[in-house]
Amino acid sequence: MMNTGLRDLKNAMERQGYICGDDLAVTVYLALTLKKPLLVEGAPGVGKTEIAKVLGRVFETEVIRLQCYEGLDENKALYEWNYQRQLLKIQIMKDKCRQEDMEKDLFDEEYLLKRPLLKAIRSDKRVVLLIDEVDKVDEPFEAFLFELLSDFQVSIPELGTLSARHIPIVVLTSNGDRELSDGLKRRCVYLYIDYPDIEKEVKILQTKVPEAGERLNREVAAAVNYLRSNLDLRKQPSISESLDWARALLALNADGLTIENISATTNLLMKNREDSLQLLDPGVLRDIVKHVTNPS
Repeated sequence: MMNTGLRDLKNAMERQGYICGDDLAVTVYLALTLKKPLLVEGAPGVGKTEIAKVLGRVFETEVIRLQCYEGLDENKALYEWNYQRQLLKIQIMKDKCRQEDMEKDLFDEEYLLKRPLLKAIRSDKRVVLLIDEVDKVDEPFEAFLFELLSDFQVSIPELGTLSARHIPIVVLTSNGDRELSDGLKRRCVYLYIDYPDIEKEVKILQTKVPEAGERLNREVAAAVNYLRSNLDLRKQPSISESLDWARALLALNADGLTIENISATTNLLMKNREDSLQLLDPGVLRDIVKHVTNPS
């Protein structure tokens, strides 16, 4: 499906379980068509990483993931030399060839330990390169990164320049913890993903947890929307937590939300004590049940 139109792409993503609006589909389509990296920003849990995984399934190709963190350097992201294999080669070839010939043999691409970035550009077919949580890396690494993404080639002193065999589909995600450089943003197509509205979250729940039934899924979506909009939470419930909550309620044989089953499953939504206490407030519980049973 490498040559696909906008509508085909949107339908294919939805067949893979990713419910998206036209605005998201258009942005992803343009990034693919222009062969530019897609920079996806938004709160944790809104479906940023899932875009890369879905594109991997849509195009039936590997997703190569670089998980970013503070202190990540080029060696861990790009390549390292396989010193053990090189030492073994030295022992085998000792006294059998000249030193300059041995050095030439030792610094060959077969002795490279390819890390995610080099693996992606040297793959024998087009892959999806996911650079996850890029806002966590240091600025010098970010500068290195956007230079790599401009030309899709790297310079290795012992080998020279290695160019991409196939330009990968690149998805970068950011939680917005720090402002990214203009240099990186210029090289990307930008997409912001917010938490879904109730109707979109119902569709996601119906796609992922159809066995819960439309009523329970709709009440879960309405309740989560209420929590995000009306409580001052340290961590907003993510889409994945909505899915877990629906599955937990289903496991308890619930067909709708009540004060009792919300209280019993609070830990599926709230991930710290302060947020849990807010949700367990009797007034909040009554408001949620009233909201989901009488949404008007």
